[in-house]
Amino acid sequence: MRTLHVKKDDTVMIISGKDRGKTGKVLEVSPKERKIIIEGRNMVTKHVKPRRQGQLGGIVKAEGAIYACKVMPVCPKCKKPTRVGAELRDDGKVRICKKCGAKL
Repeated sequence: MRTLHVKKDDTVMIISGKDRGKTGKVLEVSPKERKIIIEGRNMVTKHVKPRRQGQLGGIVKAEGAIYACKVMPVCPKCKKPTRVGAELRDDGKVRICKKCGAKL
């Protein structure tokens, strides 16, 4: 299975597209498709048909998937978008910020 540089609950900054420069929390990760879903970003409209009697249909806004290569994790210490590095420490292999060396 492929791995991505972002994980669920990471704070990321979008580096290209209509939401460029905005940050958000990763809700879902799909390594097979290499896509992620970010909270409140890349909003798309879905036309929903009522499925049961009494249920309303209509147009619903939802978060759309975005390619993981279009985002960068934000370091909690230096608050900047950064590349991810790996380091062996006492508590095992950890992801680190390439700018300041803090644990992600």
